[in-house]
Amino acid sequence: MRKLFLILPLALSAAGVGFALDGCRSLPASKPEALWTIEEARGAQVFHQKCAKCHYPTTTHPLNGPGLQALTKIKAMPSGAPPTDERIIYTIQHGRLMMPAIQLTDDQLSDLLAYLHTL
Repeated sequence: MRKLFLILPLALSAAGVGFALDGCRSLPASKPEALWTIEEARGAQVFHQKCAKCHYPTTTHPLNGPGLQALTKIKAMPSGAPPTDERIIYTIQHGRLMMPAIQLTDDQLSDLLAYLHTL
């Protein structure tokens, strides 16, 4: 009887985890770095210089800002808006809430956008 009291909570916890995982949908995988174009590779450098202190690239977990995994592949950005290239560019250039505006050249912005599409 004592074993049942020890095993039952573990079994219920495992079942709860199973149900929680069933409700989660996985996000599309990021493009492997070995397959990046030159623009995507340059965009990764821009990301690490300008964005990585606030955003994780390969998870949705927040750092100082939201994680950006599959940003261009999901229905809505953390703001609720659809992740169109125009909206992403606007957010980068003008900022939003706590995110400051980021000044980039046209080439840097184009490369960064190419990289964000790999996530």
